[in-house]
Amino acid sequence: MAFTPLHDRVLVRRVEGTEKTKGGLIIPDNAKEKPAEGEVVAVGAGSKDEDGDRIAMDVKVGDRILFGKWSGTEVTIDGDELLIMKETDILGILEAASAVKAA
Repeated sequence: MAFTPLHDRVLVRRVEGTEKTKGGLIIPDNAKEKPAEGEVVAVGAGSKDEDGDRIAMDVKVGDRILFGKWSGTEVTIDGDELLIMKETDILGILEAASAVKAA
């Protein structure tokens, strides 16, 4: 992909949720909420502090993240529907299930 976000912005691909409830009911497409979980596709270099030094980003490409329901701006790049958001819109990084069990 030939796109790099600027400053403290992050490019995110939404991760689709399950199509069934825990009880086994199938949820139709028009009733689904947009997932608030995604995978980081690209990361900017980070913002600058008052002295002009770069502030390192806390997320990296490949991280699975949670973000606010109304976070980001929807864009289409190379036919993919993605979100561009500031790093501050990200609520947290999801750890792999195996890493959580090991801890």
